[in-house]
Amino acid sequence: MEWNQETVQFLSHCFLNTLSPSPAPRRQAESSLASASEQPNYALVVLRLVAEPSVDEQIRMAAALNFKNHLRLWWTRSSTDPSVPTDSRIQGPEKEQIKSLIVPLMLSSATRIQNQLSEALAVISKHDFPKSWPQLLPDLVSSLQKASAASDYVSVIGILSTANSIFKKFRYQYKTNDLLLDLKYCLDNFASPLLEIFLKTAQLIDYTSGPVGTAETLRPLFESQRLCCRIFYSLNFIDLPEFFEDHMREWMTEFQKYLTTCYPSLEKSGTNGLIIVDELRAAVCENINLYVEKNEEEFQGYLHTFATAVWSLLGDVSQSSSRDRLAITAIKFLTTVSTSVHHTLFAGDGVILQICQSIVIPNVRLREEDEELFEMNYVEFIRRDMEGSDLDTRRRIACELFKGIATNYKAHVTAILSVQIQNLLSSFTANPAANWKDKDCAIYLVVSLATKRTAGGSVSASTDLIDVNSFFATVIVSELQNQNVSEFPMLKAGALKFFTMFRSHIPKDVALGLVPDVVRLLTSESNVVHSYAASCIEKLFLVKDEGGKARYTSKDIDPVLLMLMNNLFTALRYSESEENQYVMKCIMRVLAVADLSQGVVAPSIAGLTSVLNEVCKNPKNPVFNHYLFESISVLVRRACERDASLISTFEATLFPTLQTILSNDVTEFFPYAFQLLAQLVDLNRSPIPASYMPIFEILLSADLWNRSSNVPALVRLLQAFLQKAPHELNREGRLSLVLGIFNRLIASPSTEEQGFYVLNTVIENLEYSVIANYMSHIWHALFTRLHKKQTVKFVKSLLIFMSLFLVKHGSENLVISMNAVQTGIFVMILEQIWIPNLKLITGTIEVKLTAVASTRLLCECPDILDVAAARHWGKMLDSLVTLLSQPEEDRVEGEPEVPDIAENVAYTAAFVSLQNAGKKEEDPLKDVRDAKEFLVASLTRISALYPGRFPQIISEALDAANQSALFQFCNTYKCVLV
Repeated sequence: MEWNQETVQFLSHCFLNTLSPSPAPRRQAESSLASASEQPNYALVVLRLVAEPSVDEQIRMAAALNFKNHLRLWWTRSSTDPSVPTDSRIQGPEKEQIKSLIVPLMLSSATRIQNQLSEALAVISKHDFPKSWPQLLPDLVSSLQKASAASDYVSVIGILSTANSIFKKFRYQYKTNDLLLDLKYCLDNFASPLLEIFLKTAQLIDYTSGPVGTAETLRPLFESQRLCCRIFYSLNFIDLPEFFEDHMREWMTEFQKYLTTCYPSLEKSGTNGLIIVDELRAAVCENINLYVEKNEEEFQGYLHTFATAVWSLLGDVSQSSSRDRLAITAIKFLTTVSTSVHHTLFAGDGVILQICQSIVIPNVRLREEDEELFEMNYVEFIRRDMEGSDLDTRRRIACELFKGIATNYKAHVTAILSVQIQNLLSSFTANPAANWKDKDCAIYLVVSLATKRTAGGSVSASTDLIDVNSFFATVIVSELQNQNVSEFPMLKAGALKFFTMFRSHIPKDVALGLVPDVVRLLTSESNVVHSYAASCIEKLFLVKDEGGKARYTSKDIDPVLLMLMNNLFTALRYSESEENQYVMKCIMRVLAVADLSQGVVAPSIAGLTSVLNEVCKNPKNPVFNHYLFESISVLVRRACERDASLISTFEATLFPTLQTILSNDVTEFFPYAFQLLAQLVDLNRSPIPASYMPIFEILLSADLWNRSSNVPALVRLLQAFLQKAPHELNREGRLSLVLGIFNRLIASPSTEEQGFYVLNTVIENLEYSVIANYMSHIWHALFTRLHKKQTVKFVKSLLIFMSLFLVKHGSENLVISMNAVQTGIFVMILEQIWIPNLKLITGTIEVKLTAVASTRLLCECPDILDVAAARHWGKMLDSLVTLLSQPEEDRVEGEPEVPDIAENVAYTAAFVSLQNAGKKEEDPLKDVRDAKEFLVASLTRISALYPGRFPQIISEALDAANQSALFQFCNTYKCVLV
């Protein structure tokens, strides 16, 4: 792409249209830019457009954003992903020009554009700095010194912002020699200039904060200091550098000043002024917290002073949400001190009580902001309150402070908190309407300070603050049984959270007595309350007693099942809960446990299909969608296991919706739709209904396999068809199409395993006479892929395939078909692939399959039994014994008991497996009870046929250690090699 007037006009027009509120011109502009971005020098031309003063600023802003995103995508590409081109669109000469232009342009740009260019510069530096961009830091230092001399704080802030972005990598990357060398380079070049600008700005703040100072003058100075503090944090994160240790007094003097000094001309100039000061104080708190954590010995001389300063500061910090960050970072510092060797700061008389009364209780108590969040944004409230993402909230961090103090003063903390909790509850009892927040505070303290433990996949909680069952009976039950589901919704949410947290402590009869009340709370219009009620019921089904036995069964829920399902579906009709993932997860869990009578199945499938039809219009919540499809899947599986006649009912209900997903190109749901179809095919008896055949034809279309997210689900569906309708493969060239799919999948490391799934199913379900003419093609594809890229996963899959082929179609067909591709290749594969990799196989069925196939090779295959192959025979037996001698736990991987996905999963059209629609592993060797017994019997039989041969072979083929291991195996299993 050339820089000329025509290009300027084209790009300006495109970037302007990307800002259009109308979708048509916006999409056209985005498409044009995407095409243009493929041309050489595109990034350089866009950067020059950003620098062009004659172009409107909003266009240059859009161009700066596009430039940054283009760099993120194309500055460098990963060579490990075969689906991504390794050649970058931004070549060397273009990169060098960009690097020479971006720093001066960034410093001369308006603030909004400067921020985008600063991020773009950080993208480049992440890959090129310092080795491929040695001039960057000297240029930044030179520019910083010039801007400082001119007191040009717009430029100073721009430079410091860039440096801050560059140095952040020292916080997040693993400590390596290369990273330490980069850190040393940055310290050598930037530590001293950083201190210089920090001290100069401090002097200006001291001078300007007097009567003559104004908020406008102070604002950039405080922002500059905040950035200096963030850079300080990055450069000190790995270890305490010598420079900072030598100059600790200068840094700490200024840090203390910002925590103890008021700046009324800025703080009282408006809310933003106070926020700017608080942001600097918060950055200081993070720095001193870092020093307490990592440089305790060097910092101890300053610790008491800072602890006092932070404590005093917290006493003046209001409950305003604008001051949350300062309060949280300050409390974090005190929490770190409480668990350090300097915890004796909290040992004084009345100190812990004062902390409880002045810091913990005020910050745990509900604020108006919390109530607004509860009402207006239930998803975020639950994310913070129930899912543990509230570590950066005042309520949570205040409790963490008391947990920290309890590390060394547990009895004292417990006694104080127990009294405080009783006082709060007494306050509520005296006037419930006015003091309900006191009860909420008491419940929150108990729940947040509980100790959680995970054992055997289940979570349990314990606490020393209260007697759980007594507290539950006197404080919690009344909230659950309150017939007015709309009264004090935050208290009901807290009660449900307590019930959920301590569910394993509540006796079964007590819990079951309250289940109808929890079911009733599903009708609460409060999104949080009915979400917590759903979560409580769902989690009850996960409780296990000793021995791993589920505490609650279908019989326990039968009395309320119909009302429960009705209320769950009703909850999904409340405003903003149409895609409530907690409710849908509860539906999934109930359907997995309950006794699914016809009275439950019919309304459930109708309700789920209705919900699915609605979300197909605009899929938004991937977690909800997953549980929705999992609910359908578990309902289909369990209902059809009970009554096979329901298969046709499910087909009639689901087919129209699945057809809508495919025809309307709802790509997010394609993997789920294919898995459900596979499940339905599996449930049918052969021959499957004719209504499925159009799906089979669509399945063989090459275009459908272009989306990588579809592949696992398509393979799953193809396997189902191959098992239930193998005869259909002989018609209309379908087997050729299936093998074409296999060939395509096997060519890429990302889909090779899926290719083997297809191939294994073909081999397992078709007679050899049907596939014989295709075997040369199959072996050629496998050997070509093996030659090009030999991965462990591919080799193991190949070994399993060969084993399956052998047990299904015999060793003779295996050897002949392989050697038809290349003479002698069977022995070559045996020597280079089969024997050395046999011991790598894992999985119960896979180990059995490969062990039996290997045994049959040893004892039935003439090519191996031939005297000329004696060396191979001995090594094969050694590898086989090694495989079978491995402890069971070393080769069997456990399966998760219940389906679950991350609650904070980002939205992508990726494949997510439906556990209830999964393919059941079939044992192709059901007639073989034990692979070891099979080996022993086979060796005994073949040894009798060839007496004296095999001990000699073993002594010649194996070293002493391997011989010893082999004979030990024979002795253990009474195998006689004569």
